[in-house]
Amino acid sequence: MTVFFRNVEGSIDDPVRTWPVEALAEVIERGLLQDWQPILTELRHDPWGPVARKVERWVAQSPDDRASTYFALVIARVRELAEAQERTEVARRVRLAIDQSGLTAAEFASHIGTSASRLSTYANGRVIPSAALLLRIERVPDVMAGIAAEPQD
Repeated sequence: MTVFFRNVEGSIDDPVRTWPVEALAEVIERGLLQDWQPILTELRHDPWGPVARKVERWVAQSPDDRASTYFALVIARVRELAEAQERTEVARRVRLAIDQSGLTAAEFASHIGTSASRLSTYANGRVIPSAALLLRIERVPDVMAGIAAEPQD
């Protein structure tokens, strides 16, 4: 690292998430691109976490310069990527529930109270179901397994 903390408790060698806003500002304002790498790594790891919030505060209080613009864009991009991964994961879970249920897509959709076309948008990730609907979707395979296990009269 080419930067040292001044007037800040802590060390540049401490984990980034423990750095106060002043230390982040010191590294961003006086450091080189290589000095930014631990911050960028932490932002990728936790786009809405405490480091991201501290950097957002710094961006809001700093002059409109290249560094503040860059970090604002980085935060926006890592959040966009995280949301895309989350959307993909939700779609995967919807498809898995449909597959495990043993129902056709139309039967599954009816079972959760939606249309087959709307279910398709959930399964391919174009639309994200509400949290309540995702829970309902994920319960269907268990419900169907319970129905299959019931004794027949």
